[in-house]
Amino acid sequence: MSTPQPPMPQAAAPDWQAAAPGSPYPGYTSPIPVVRTHLGHAISSEWTKIRSVRSTMWTLGVFLLLVVGIGLLVAAVVAGQASERSLEDQNPLSFGVFGLLLGSMCIITLGVLTTASEYGTGMIRTTMTACPSRARVLAAKAIVFFAVAFTVTFTSVLLVAVVDVAMLKGAKVPSGGEWLKGTFGISLYIALLGLLSLLVGSIIRHSAGAITIMIALVLAPLVIALFMFSQALEKVRQALFDYSIPNQLSAFYTNRLSDTGPTGWDPVWIALGVTAVAFAGAVALLQKRDV
Repeated sequence: MSTPQPPMPQAAAPDWQAAAPGSPYPGYTSPIPVVRTHLGHAISSEWTKIRSVRSTMWTLGVFLLLVVGIGLLVAAVVAGQASERSLEDQNPLSFGVFGLLLGSMCIITLGVLTTASEYGTGMIRTTMTACPSRARVLAAKAIVFFAVAFTVTFTSVLLVAVVDVAMLKGAKVPSGGEWLKGTFGISLYIALLGLLSLLVGSIIRHSAGAITIMIALVLAPLVIALFMFSQALEKVRQALFDYSIPNQLSAFYTNRLSDTGPTGWDPVWIALGVTAVAFAGAVALLQKRDV
């Protein structure tokens, strides 16, 4: 007859295995701390993405080359050929607009790639898995991109403005308001234009298509207006000319392309309104469509 064995003493469970209140698995709690995510985490993730891809360095590098290079080259040509008397009524800050018009294409391209490229590579699935809140993802992309675009644009525009004022001795001295519009205001406008491109990229989900749409938005109204010779289309022609992107850029300086249309800070409010509508549309589509 066998002798019953006494029960073996059970070792005490480690502290990290203590059951958490309400845990679906009594007796076990993960040693990995669970942190409630927020917008700051999404912004940190998007900042890592935008600074680690080569497209950012290429587009911003070309942007700096165009804005600074063309801005200083135009000022040098004007300073070498124009007399001081002919520059008396000229705003020296306005010579930087030539490089900005071409440089805006780089900001547009980067804005589109910030969102649309993830759909092309399939990376968007990983992004949405890590952060299921789609509105938060889009907001984080918008915040990071806008900060980068504005900072780079403002730095390059300010550099060109300071050098141009120093080179063009005969030109008038810009007022405080002209300095504010010609540096901060136009940088804000370019950054909003890039942000609109980001949202179009999110809506279209195709890099080439979104870039084509944005370039057409910048150039098509002015080109179409130049070839409207019919008198019956005069009002349409003038509206296209007044609200074209090149004319809105010139509105930040004293020498505008047109005597009518947006003036002062109007282009910023127009861009802000259009971008807000596009953001609402992009969020609505993100919630409805699969990734």
